[in-house]
Amino acid sequence: MTIPDEKNLVSKDGTAPLRFAYWVPNVSGGLVISKIPQRTSWDADYNRKLAQIAEKAGFDYALTQIRFTAGYGAEYQHESVAFSHALLAATTRLKVIAAILPGPWNPTLAAKQIATISQLTEGRIAVNIVSGWFSGEFRAIGEPWLDHDERYRRSEEFIRSLKGIWTQDNFTFRGDFYRYTNYTLKPKPAGALPEVFQGGSSRAARDMAARVSDWYFTNGNTPDGLRAQVEDIRAKAAQGDNSPKIGVNAFVIARDTEEEARSVLDDIVAQADPDAVKAFGHEVKNAGKASPEGEGNWAKSTFEDLVQYNDGFRSNLIGTPDQIAERILALKEAGADLILLAFLHFQEEVDYFGREVLPRVRALEAQRSARTTAAPTAAAA
Repeated sequence: MTIPDEKNLVSKDGTAPLRFAYWVPNVSGGLVISKIPQRTSWDADYNRKLAQIAEKAGFDYALTQIRFTAGYGAEYQHESVAFSHALLAATTRLKVIAAILPGPWNPTLAAKQIATISQLTEGRIAVNIVSGWFSGEFRAIGEPWLDHDERYRRSEEFIRSLKGIWTQDNFTFRGDFYRYTNYTLKPKPAGALPEVFQGGSSRAARDMAARVSDWYFTNGNTPDGLRAQVEDIRAKAAQGDNSPKIGVNAFVIARDTEEEARSVLDDIVAQADPDAVKAFGHEVKNAGKASPEGEGNWAKSTFEDLVQYNDGFRSNLIGTPDQIAERILALKEAGADLILLAFLHFQEEVDYFGREVLPRVRALEAQRSARTTAAPTAAAA
């Protein structure tokens, strides 16, 4: 199958086409906490080639990860902003989302880094503001570990600072974490403002997204679970002047038969590192329980869910290309604007997704758009 021309992707009913992103494996161990063999590498050459494959396959974004210490199979980690620039230098269309962690980063440094990369790449850089869940990592690098909601208050000030620095001369800001007095950054980012992504499922995370973020990432979920989150965020956003778009995480296992795909999933879980999965689960669940409502990302995650860092199996993109395309459309109908994907063997599976799944998604989008626009006409007749 071939991918339709991009200019034809806007639906007749005005619905924007789904966007697709992939997790950049700039951290060793892949995207599952499992000892299953993976034809995925964290090194630069592998990732440059992967970015080129993803761009050709029709992906819109790549998301780099930020880690400072080893753990859960992540023995090696490339720094996210520098690595993002390397991927941008190897591509021409792909946007790269650099993960940035308030605490180790100050908005002044981040704003200048991203503005420079934007100038060098015609605006193809974005940021993902990560509020933090790994207290041990903060202790290891000598950074204070704030209470749950304080981390999100700091992240919100970080985002407000970034946007102010990027858009205003003589920027002045008075927050609890960051303060600026008549600060002017030149040059500012090229073209449109860099998009700001963030994740999290707690009340504080969703409220922050509703107020200041351009995109909200959520862990893998069913369409019904996703719909509830989307409705909540949109209701909150309607109280202000922000309209965040929604991205949902998913792990893809696309094979010629559903039996083959399910067998791969079974093998990933069967070969999971139980101690590492439990340690990861303990850390992230404690982070969520620290929120006032006692719930956040991973609050309801099972052992199997935790084998994929962000509940990617729960989105159920496991089966044949036809099955996966239908399930992707169900996520779109639940409110997703973007699907953030992970794979076992990244290069070949990203290529396969681009050839076999993405064209089916576009065809389904076109069919459903045609039915939607035809329905009022038929009713009027």
